[in-house]
Amino acid sequence: MSNNPEQFKSLVQESLRRHISAINKLSQRGMKFWDYGNSFLLEASRAGADVLNKEKKFIYPSYVQDIMGDIFSLGFGPFRWVCTSGDPADLKITDKVSADICRELSSKASPKNKGQYEDNLLWIEQAESNQLVVGSLARILYSDAEGRARIALRFNELVKEGTLKGPVVISRDHHDVSGTDSPWRETSNITDGSEFTADMAVQNFLGLGVNGATWVALHNGGGTGWGEAMNGGFGLVLDGRDSTKERIRRLTRWDVLHGVTRRAWSGNDNANWTIREAMNSITNLNVTLPNFVSEDLINSL
Repeated sequence: MSNNPEQFKSLVQESLRRHISAINKLSQRGMKFWDYGNSFLLEASRAGADVLNKEKKFIYPSYVQDIMGDIFSLGFGPFRWVCTSGDPADLKITDKVSADICRELSSKASPKNKGQYEDNLLWIEQAESNQLVVGSLARILYSDAEGRARIALRFNELVKEGTLKGPVVISRDHHDVSGTDSPWRETSNITDGSEFTADMAVQNFLGLGVNGATWVALHNGGGTGWGEAMNGGFGLVLDGRDSTKERIRRLTRWDVLHGVTRRAWSGNDNANWTIREAMNSITNLNVTLPNFVSEDLINSL
């Protein structure tokens, strides 16, 4: 890699071509394959591997196209929190609070998203026994805008009451509903052409600051490589103050529903349903909805 970078690149590309050849043969025999979205298919195509169709598009989907895109479009993604006290008892309390809220939301959920609530209830109920803490006392729980807001508001109350020994910081992964623009992964199922822009991450980052985040971040790369993704992120300290409650409501709604709206505009049915449901339940939330037309009509013009 150091002494002969050109030869190293050549050998890597040769390996990519062999890898794709094996995948193609196994896929022809019935194996299901999708790309995680970490630029494997992209780099394989640059190496000349047989991975493009006649329209010069990948013959395999990313897992966002195949799986995660529809989940993100329902508003579910990796909501995170950290107990700054460092006390395992605090984390145990937050687990129970989150499970109680998940259980309540699951009991009245639509068939459209009920399975997501049930899966994540199972996850958080088993989190402690599976010893998932590595380093700081933190959790990740897939949740939608309503779930994130309700969990965070309850955490804030518990900090105010002194039930929790220290503040809780909420955040999320950049691999979330609104956090990242990457045409090879996070936005690969946004197929209206805008997947090649960084609009969502940048606008999300700005909106997080306006809506009360304690800190915000905007950075490049992250899993898919430099120049292939733009990520926006935040942290919000739940300190028990009454003023923090409004920041929680505004921030969690913006952070999730901004991305849901983008996905609705691109034609995703789950996102279209989710943003309509959000407008029905949140006062003064008004989102411009897309008007879909026939592809045949457009092509005939």
